[in-house]
Amino acid sequence: MVLLIGVLSPIYFLQLCNMPYKKIQQEDISFFGSVTGLQYVHTDEEQRARCAADQTEDLRYIPEVVLLPGTAEEISSIMKYCNEHLIAVTPRGAGTGLSGGALPVTGGVVLDMKRFNKILKIDKRNFQVTTEPGVITQVLQEAVKNEGLFYPPDPASKGSCFIGGNVSENSGGPRAVKYGVVKDYVLNLEIVLPNGEIIWTGANVLKNATGYNLTQLIVGSEGTLGIITRIVLRLIPPVKHDLLLLVPFRSAVQACAAVNAIFLAGYTPSALEFMERDALEWSMRYVQATGISLPDDIAAHLLIEVDGNNMDELYRDAEAMSQIVQQYDIDEVLMADSHEQKQMLWTLRRKVGEAVKSNSIYKEEDTVVPRAELPELLTIVKEIGREYGFHSVCYGHAGDGNLHVNIVKAGMSDEDWNTKLPAGIRKLFGEVVRLGGTISGEHGIGLVQREYMNVAFNETQMNLMKQIKHVFDPNGILNPGKIFL
Repeated sequence: MVLLIGVLSPIYFLQLCNMPYKKIQQEDISFFGSVTGLQYVHTDEEQRARCAADQTEDLRYIPEVVLLPGTAEEISSIMKYCNEHLIAVTPRGAGTGLSGGALPVTGGVVLDMKRFNKILKIDKRNFQVTTEPGVITQVLQEAVKNEGLFYPPDPASKGSCFIGGNVSENSGGPRAVKYGVVKDYVLNLEIVLPNGEIIWTGANVLKNATGYNLTQLIVGSEGTLGIITRIVLRLIPPVKHDLLLLVPFRSAVQACAAVNAIFLAGYTPSALEFMERDALEWSMRYVQATGISLPDDIAAHLLIEVDGNNMDELYRDAEAMSQIVQQYDIDEVLMADSHEQKQMLWTLRRKVGEAVKSNSIYKEEDTVVPRAELPELLTIVKEIGREYGFHSVCYGHAGDGNLHVNIVKAGMSDEDWNTKLPAGIRKLFGEVVRLGGTISGEHGIGLVQREYMNVAFNETQMNLMKQIKHVFDPNGILNPGKIFL
């Protein structure tokens, strides 16, 4: 296969955009049953409906069949068959995605990975864990914690999302500001290629300068290049203590400005989260929380966590950060005084997305800019909202510059929602790129952001990515309709 920089085969482009995928027939069902056992081949309406949606807006695409393989070898046989017969295959984890990456937009096969649910080995000597992709992230965290080890990435859906989905989306979470995102912990991957070949992408080592980094190419590729069947993650020593502060601001822009002030003063919190007033208020109502005061003049909050092994140092750091934010127009700083109060505050933060979704039809944009540009980004979001007539609820991982912009339909007409809003989103993304940022920090492109990829990338960049897809998946059968139009 020869790559021509900046040029994509017109034939492949047509395949990618309008692939004539084969519809599932009885002989295909019989073959799948011979591979997995018929009990793991589902054509009933209930199972197909279960795999028709994720957490992305209100989108639904019904697959023709749902398969639940149990080994890499079974996936290999399925992929080889589907590749030869031009049957579309969409891999699916826990269905917690927010960009439509697991939606079977062309029908075909959904490859449900929930039977890949075993932690295979916790290697305490080398600070590593080998796991299957269908393990729930929090289950993995607790398992390694019981062995005296720590896996830091903790997306908001950690209690339900799969570690394989985290790898496919390069997930982050609140503690990425100090500990990094999923890519910083993946050492090696076993994957099944679209043609059915099974390969390992790297080695179980901390340093690797041997050839191209296939491991990191697969991380964040959203299930479009290969199907992950085993994951080797590095682990770190755990920390013993943490403190949590909730800081109320009378100006949301000032809250964003305070974020960088903390870092400029030499402090690195283990989490630094931003919540606009609506975000916290809606979340409190959603989880029926009490005990948090929300005066009428408060516009936003920062949730600041510090962690470490020396409580005296943590108290000093927390006090120093409290002093830093005093230069802004704030109300009284709350320090969580119990484990239960910490859990309540984190629950409020993690439930914001669900709370917004319960209030209105919405679109969630996953913007990210250099941290110091957050105040300007928030200002721009509100200005564009006024210009295009939408209301936004903003929150996110402020320490990373990652602002989730939830655009709620509320009183917008269907016509404005469907025709005017996309222009507003495109303008917002243009401003994000101007500020040195990009259009997705951790949710991925998937289905819903494909049309905006040309805001972030020029034609040469897009063609390079499409050619990579073509090398891995020349027949375009794996997770079609994602990332590229």
